[in-house]
Amino acid sequence: MRQQCRLINSQAVMYRIPKDIDLSGIVGEFTTQVLIGQFDIQFRFGKYHFAVQSDIRLIQHGKVIGVWQSGAWPSPQFFEIMNVTVVTCQIPDERKIVIHLENGIEIHLSDDSDQFECMQIFVDGEQDPWII
Repeated sequence: MRQQCRLINSQAVMYRIPKDIDLSGIVGEFTTQVLIGQFDIQFRFGKYHFAVQSDIRLIQHGKVIGVWQSGAWPSPQFFEIMNVTVVTCQIPDERKIVIHLENGIEIHLSDDSDQFECMQIFVDGEQDPWII
């Protein structure tokens, strides 16, 4: 497994977004599935499959237009990420992934826990998922 453990303020902290993760392959892909579970939401961009347990925010023109939280149904704006091409993917820091879509919507994924997994990223053809 590609888990990392670091010391932050003298505490062992796991599950940050690793510096060596390469998500550039999602550029040009589009959302082919959105799956809703009781405690996670999953979506796929080509060979990249995201399973997310932390909050997801959809942002357009600087405003939050949709939110998903564990245990709740996603807001209707999540329909707007279906079949839309990814134009870029950014990892601004070790806690956030931002996926920019062609329609101007940004999908904000975050590592919001120091103790628990927040998401897993599976890449077809790779044996182990990225655990964040």
